Amino acid sequence: MKTVNKSIRKKDAIPLITGKPVFTDDITPEHFLTVKLLRSPHAHARVLHVSKEEAMKVEGIECILTHEEAPKTRFTTAGQTYPEFSPYDRLILDPLIRSVGDPVAIIAGWDEKAVVEAMALIKVEYEVLTPLLDFRTAIDSDIIVHPEDDFRALVDVGADPKRNLCATSSMEIGDVEKELQDCAYVVNEKYHTLANSQAMMETFRTHTSLDPYGRLVVTTSTQVPFHVRRILSTALEIPKSKVRVIKPRIGGGFGAKQSIVSEIYPALVTKVTGKPAKLIFTREESMTCGRPRHESEITVRLGADTDGNIKVIHMHSLWNAGAYGDHGPTTVGLSGHKAMTIYNKIKASKFEYDVVYTNTMAGGAFRGYGATQGFFALESAVNELAAKMNMDPTVLRMKNMLDKTQVGDTLPTYYNEVLGSCHLDNCLKRAKEMIDWDNKYPARDMGDNKVRSVGCAVAMQGSGISNVDVGAVEIRLNDDGFYTLLIGATDMGTGCDTILAQMAAESLDCDVDNIVVHGVDTDLSPYDTGSYASSTTYITGMAVVKTAEKLRDKILQEGARLLDLPVENVEFDGKKVFSLEHKKEVTLRDIGNSSLVGRNQYLTASESHFSPTSPPPFMAGLVEIEVDKQTGQIELIDYVAVVDCGTPINPNLARIQTEGGIVQGIGMALYEDVVHDTKGRLVQDSFMKYKIPSRLDVGNIRVEFESSYEPSGPFGAKSIGEIVINTPSPAIANAVYHATKVNVRSLPITSEKVAMGMLEIAVNPS
Repeated sequence: MKTVNKSIRKKDAIPLITGKPVFTDDITPEHFLTVKLLRSPHAHARVLHVSKEEAMKVEGIECILTHEEAPKTRFTTAGQTYPEFSPYDRLILDPLIRSVGDPVAIIAGWDEKAVVEAMALIKVEYEVLTPLLDFRTAIDSDIIVHPEDDFRALVDVGADPKRNLCATSSMEIGDVEKELQDCAYVVNEKYHTLANSQAMMETFRTHTSLDPYGRLVVTTSTQVPFHVRRILSTALEIPKSKVRVIKPRIGGGFGAKQSIVSEIYPALVTKVTGKPAKLIFTREESMTCGRPRHESEITVRLGADTDGNIKVIHMHSLWNAGAYGDHGPTTVGLSGHKAMTIYNKIKASKFEYDVVYTNTMAGGAFRGYGATQGFFALESAVNELAAKMNMDPTVLRMKNMLDKTQVGDTLPTYYNEVLGSCHLDNCLKRAKEMIDWDNKYPARDMGDNKVRSVGCAVAMQGSGISNVDVGAVEIRLNDDGFYTLLIGATDMGTGCDTILAQMAAESLDCDVDNIVVHGVDTDLSPYDTGSYASSTTYITGMAVVKTAEKLRDKILQEGARLLDLPVENVEFDGKKVFSLEHKKEVTLRDIGNSSLVGRNQYLTASESHFSPTSPPPFMAGLVEIEVDKQTGQIELIDYVAVVDCGTPINPNLARIQTEGGIVQGIGMALYEDVVHDTKGRLVQDSFMKYKIPSRLDVGNIRVEFESSYEPSGPFGAKSIGEIVINTPSPAIANAVYHATKVNVRSLPITSEKVAMGMLEIAVNPS
């Protein structure tokens, strides 16, 4: 292959490193209304009255909107394919406050100073209500988060708002209780993860205006432009034909921008005033009013026989939706279906979940989309099982996990899909070699109260959502013989513009620089569900391949016409259409130019793609740490990752994706704490308080690929975007155990938890 599987530089590399104006705020016109939100200080309250008369007297204030002026149609901000699985449970401005930071008023003015001054003059009378803050007590609580009568669920997910249930479900294969009784070894534990923030560099931000025809134009940092269009249409009660969404360059998303967070408020201002408006979330707003990972408590029961064959897995996921149900019914499913499937040889399995409402910040999508929480729980339980059996946890996995010999097998816990490719066994073997596992396992005393130890985990994810996600592209042959690739997928720093151009170039036998990529504009771009669920390379990539093949056929036909030859007598090598037999040729440049004159055979092709399957990528992650046994302090020494993502389309970008995901996983494992005070206010509301790791905190990270070939993917590719965050938490927890015999089952794994665990063992050695 000429361009696929090659480390080609990102198309936007030079504009980014030279600071060109490419982001949402860079391209905002000069004259606009500044929009800010007056937010509730209470977690649960009723707005009785908003006094805005004095605020409206401030010079430069254009409008102040409250729930009385806002539309009354409920919607969800979850960017999902229609009909969304997330309930329609929120209003733009609601008189019932459900979490700290819920908007009470929208203030718009021509000067930021005036807006801030006006905000201070608004007086709000609240009836303060008792908040529900503990998600473990939410079901059937006396406090009901959603008492409204117009609550709607478009899909039956088991929602029962009167019981604070956003979603509930269960499935069982085989007889779990019988298999557990027959097991020689059983683990039965609970694992707790927190509502981690995506912490992307670019906060939520949107600019809105009306075009000359009175249509709403929304320029916004989003992963899901077409879903933004639909959600705005619903929330603002206007036709979708009146909404145009433009996506500039994105300064990071990691799932946060799969929800519609900032778009609605300036859009409402523009709808009301007819004037351009802009809203930029502060870092504090992004931290306290964003869409973090869902907090979870996952109970795992796991059993094996005396030979180490895992026979049964039972998982129950309790999920904190927070105040609204965005992505709650869908993220929770991955915590079981993805995690359990990696052990496909079991005789019985059960997965059940409850997603509950509380008066805390609503959850959303975050890289890994629920599988991350599930793998922390299940992989930790597998490591505890290995310890009970006095077995090397890598050996236990090699005995039980998916491997290349199971290609073609049905995966009952993975929606009965058939495994098309898998090199997970190769990944784990190579990772063990890279970290010298056999010589370092389980731990080594380094002297001076320091112990070095190793830990392991494996994981899988998916490639798009089967039978749901759609990707479409258009490729045009232009004059002079270059191509324009129009896509609806969203490059948010991942490099999908480059990767899709590589696939197009490979299919059309041209240089990647001959492919001009046009980003997303819902008026111009082909429909794409968006960049989430690890779908772009696999789903949109196949749309590129199909489109390029169709365009090749058209180029051959036009070349044959110009050469006055039957199409079966000509060939196309990317630069010309030719016939060796007749010694005739016509260049692609001439075909492009001639197609635009005379007969005007303008050559363009468009195809869409969906997949009935979601082939999983796989990863083995092994870590070496050093623990100070006096303080419990953990230092990362080495992290090795070996990934099976099918064919890596761009190995350098794949490696960077892996490294970045590992760092985020390390942050989740060791640093990112989330605490609410007794009134429901989030304590960690800035980067001074919410700690994420720097490059100095993560030790050495090494990445390799053990590539299988996925027959349903473009050039054999699967996804890589999310799989890479799933192994650090359980691997690090396993290494901590090997060093200290302390099982830390709640994240983050702090020095205090390790030290107190060691103290508990010293006091109660049994």
